[in-house]
Amino acid sequence: MTPFTQDVVALIRAIPAGRVATYGQIARLAGNPRAARQVVRILHSMSQAERLPWHRVVNAKGEISQGIEQQLALEAEGIIFQSDGKLVLPDYQM
Repeated sequence: MTPFTQDVVALIRAIPAGRVATYGQIARLAGNPRAARQVVRILHSMSQAERLPWHRVVNAKGEISQGIEQQLALEAEGIIFQSDGKLVLPDYQM
């Protein structure tokens, strides 16, 4: 695992319940602000094996990408979605 990947995994693990982070935010905190797509790839390939709280990572618009499963998981943690299906990012961002 590369140092960037290790940092991404650690950052995703550190997102507390009831909070979210964006792909870009994780990339920035891991040291490569232009690597949001790499964060997506890491989540896709490592979520199960690393037991990552994948549902807590959303896009910069406050939209989810994994459909109803992700929305239900976030709602179970107290996150409220607007009628357009987005969450108010500043209210929940770590």
